[in-house]
Amino acid sequence: MVERSDRAPLLDWEEVPCAEKPGGASPAPAKERLASPSNSRASPGCSAPVFGWSSGPGGPAPCRSVSGSDGCGTPPTTSGAPAGRDEGLQPDEDGCLSDSEPGELSLEDRMVKWEEKDQIVSVFVVAFNTRSGNMLEWCLPKDMDLEGVEFKAIASGSHRVTTDFIYFRKGHYFGLACFANMAVESTVERGARMKSVGILSPSYTLLYRYMSFLEHQVRLQLQTPGHYSPLEAFYEDKRALLPPSGDAVVTACPAIAWGAALNHSMHPEMKITHPAGCMSQFIRFFGEQIMVLWKLALLRRRILIFSPPPVGVVCYRVYGCCCLANISIPGVSTAVPEFRPFFYVNVADISALENELSYVACTTEKIFEEKKDLYDVYVDNQNVKTYREGLKPLLRLSTADREKYRKLTEQRQMLLYSQEENGDCVSSEEDLFILFFLEQNNRIFQTLSEVAGSPDPTLTQESVRAMGLDPHGDRLFLLHLLEIYGYDTLLVSEQLCCS
Repeated sequence: MVERSDRAPLLDWEEVPCAEKPGGASPAPAKERLASPSNSRASPGCSAPVFGWSSGPGGPAPCRSVSGSDGCGTPPTTSGAPAGRDEGLQPDEDGCLSDSEPGELSLEDRMVKWEEKDQIVSVFVVAFNTRSGNMLEWCLPKDMDLEGVEFKAIASGSHRVTTDFIYFRKGHYFGLACFANMAVESTVERGARMKSVGILSPSYTLLYRYMSFLEHQVRLQLQTPGHYSPLEAFYEDKRALLPPSGDAVVTACPAIAWGAALNHSMHPEMKITHPAGCMSQFIRFFGEQIMVLWKLALLRRRILIFSPPPVGVVCYRVYGCCCLANISIPGVSTAVPEFRPFFYVNVADISALENELSYVACTTEKIFEEKKDLYDVYVDNQNVKTYREGLKPLLRLSTADREKYRKLTEQRQMLLYSQEENGDCVSSEEDLFILFFLEQNNRIFQTLSEVAGSPDPTLTQESVRAMGLDPHGDRLFLLHLLEIYGYDTLLVSEQLCCS
């Protein structure tokens, strides 16, 4: 197993903390840093390929394949092409890969190499004031609508923790904020200074790149308040181009390229900075209950996860729930609501959640449990519950659920053995888990499509078992699935109710 740096290369707008400067030496010029071996796409001794959007204008984010005591670490990025072939295809003037150029790479390979561009639409500093509460201290651009971001960047209950990171939604955008709480000898500040430094982007898949930068900047803001020049330089370097309407950000490539890349990778990469944030810990945290969450996610239910701070690890559980519902069969998901990650929400988001048909979010505010009309499923620690009578039977595990969980556990053990015995640094638990559920989902909808196109469109015990479901225990789940995904013409055999 090869150790890799877990932070992106330093750029002009980043300042190296004194503790990070070896021997107090001055940092290398930006060009030297960016060209250094540590910034290469794969470390020596490990042939792990990289995924197209894990590198780009912000620099590559090397994977870290070594794990902690729980065997969980940063998942290596994945790709359909080996490292070192990136120069084989260059983007055109619009930043998109050209189809017209002859070459040996397939369309799929070329799509995967498309790199999602950095699109930072705002950078901000939020502080806690003992008189006014959470307040927006500074931001760029000055005319950006950041109303309410002060309550997202500093979560309710954050005074109980020293550091945290928070993913959230703000209108059309996604945000990442790093929070820090520092003890001070000040009666005005009541002995504690709390701030968050955050950014907004139209996509959350690239926010992880700037985790280290934001963590350093929030420490800088606590130690020397009002020092905004690194944030100004960062924004000038990474700011996105907004269309005249300002409603969205100009995409770097057409939707077809995004779809091809997403179908190839199956999941957006998020940087794992906490052991309990990766998929292995997500699934082990819930145990067999993960199969219940899988069904509810596939049914596009509104899922709300409660947990006290720190929030960062819970944001990754939101991400984990989204990964359970991946389907790569074209056209299947077009008839159902998008399963949207809201990440951290607070009482200010109630009106927005009221209009959502399907979402997964987390909160630190217990009052949400009383708002039963806002969610279908409420997750408190490892307790998954619902107040919807029609969904309560889905909380019971079927025989097929336990069998799937057993297979998932076995596959994980085999992977860990391979990593330990063979030094496998390419395969990751992240990929294993996501592919497991993707293949299960594809299996279900492939079977449904075949039955729907047959002369006798009737679901029998055999066809249900072919999906990997229990003809009896999963009957209600199957009926919900047929209704939500529009398989109205399918008939259900009476045997399913008495098998």
